Amino acid sequence: MMRSTFKVLFYVNGSKEKNGIVPIMGRVTINGSVAQFSCKLAIAKELWDAKGNRAKGKGKEARDTNLALDNIKAQIIKHYQHLSDREAFVTAEMVRNAYQGIGTEYETLLGAFDKDNESFRKRIGTDRTLGSYQVRVRARNHLAAFIKRNYRRSDIAMLELTPDFIKEYEIYLSTDAGLHNASVWSNCMWLKTIVTKAHYNGLTPRNPFAQYRVNQNVKEREYLTEDEIRTVMTHEFADRKLAYIRDLFVFASFTAMSFVDIKELTADEIVEVNGEKWILSRRHKTKVPFQVKLLDIPLQIISRYEPFREDNLVFSGLSYWSLCKPLKRMIRECGITKSISFHCSRHGFATLALSKGMPIESVSRVLGHTNITTTQKYAKVTTEKIDRDLTAFGNRLNQTFDGISVAM
Repeated sequence: MMRSTFKVLFYVNGSKEKNGIVPIMGRVTINGSVAQFSCKLAIAKELWDAKGNRAKGKGKEARDTNLALDNIKAQIIKHYQHLSDREAFVTAEMVRNAYQGIGTEYETLLGAFDKDNESFRKRIGTDRTLGSYQVRVRARNHLAAFIKRNYRRSDIAMLELTPDFIKEYEIYLSTDAGLHNASVWSNCMWLKTIVTKAHYNGLTPRNPFAQYRVNQNVKEREYLTEDEIRTVMTHEFADRKLAYIRDLFVFASFTAMSFVDIKELTADEIVEVNGEKWILSRRHKTKVPFQVKLLDIPLQIISRYEPFREDNLVFSGLSYWSLCKPLKRMIRECGITKSISFHCSRHGFATLALSKGMPIESVSRVLGHTNITTTQKYAKVTTEKIDRDLTAFGNRLNQTFDGISVAM
């Protein structure tokens, strides 16, 4: 292994001379990398020994200056040794920054991630949620496990990062960590976001991931067809818990509401407009207003659980994690083999609404999306809709070309 070349020297900046006084500067050199800094000291020009890099003479000013320089050098050596023990790659800039106390929390990748997560945690309950924070913590822990496995270290310096690092991380997530495509993509994007943010704030001189694109490669979204929704609605369950979960899923399928919005739905948010019942609320996730007209089916379900309301909540005592497994059991009991989550109810609503001719702008408003491109991801062009649209198109063409035959 090549021996590291480390050197600290001091010099005066003659261009800043004022009344014969010059500022003292420091320079750290490590393996060809150089970083300069101000010692926050000044000395009479004639007292400086350029060859010895110290003040000359035995007077009080020279003694005090040299003592201060010895102290600075000792601190720099200490920081260099500390970084060398922790990092495999140390630059002069890292040592200089550590001495000055600049950007030390961003010297390492996990240090940057932890700091960003802590800032996020402080916003929980204001404009961030605990669930989102937990996702970020899991992303950080995946990254820590990767560094430990591939580099045999507890952290890695920002300056060590290369485009190959994120490629290797992507492979690790899909193989060793066993994550699905969407989870691999989201974890890689968290990593890229942290490094990009550090670069933007001037805490790392380059962004090795600037040109790297993570392939999302998301699976086709599952949803229930119109016939499958009818099957779920009409199935009689012996288990009342499964029947309750069925009712919640059907309610979501007819209102496009997310689980958390249903969980937080209060009776006060159900209002009468022109003699009909509507839900007027804001999305929990984006705070975007949404409005849903309550059709017969969701009104039946609301009425069914009205006697069990607590704290004015339309549906009381809901917990997402206690619902996940029973939901899959409920779907299987209906003879449906698709892998359905509660969120699939929103996919189903969007697909059904678009196939029935509802404009995508209206669907987007009902879903509470801030961007219509998000709605397009939910949209499914069903065979039924293609057949209907092509038939209508063919009828119009037949009228246009009626009586015309192709020449022989």
